[in-house]
Amino acid sequence: MRWPLVCAAGAGAGAVALLMRDPHQSGSWGFCWMHITTGMYCPACGGLRGTASMLHGDLAGAWADNPFWFVLAPVLVAVWAVWLVQTGRGRPLAWRVPTWVWIVFGVVFVLFGVVRNLPGFPLVPS
Repeated sequence: MRWPLVCAAGAGAGAVALLMRDPHQSGSWGFCWMHITTGMYCPACGGLRGTASMLHGDLAGAWADNPFWFVLAPVLVAVWAVWLVQTGRGRPLAWRVPTWVWIVFGVVFVLFGVVRNLPGFPLVPS
């Protein structure tokens, strides 16, 4: 169970850091190179702010920060939970993510990045 717990410890440390230093304050966690150089928002922009909002129970704020991450984060938690349970039972995960899942993820990720940069579209980080 070492690796699922190591991942949990890393995520926990990141959560504590986000609770201690608010990413909603400009420059508190650095800046986005893509936004600085191109003026465009990448698909991940707002992910730290969204995570901090989720940690504070502000789901509407998390959605406003990054809807893609708002949907993806619980999926990743569920995958981690399955990994933890399977490892705890002495049965390491024997499945692999099918190629089509990675392709769909990549297409949705890129499309979200394009759509959030369209003029007047409301998917811009707050």
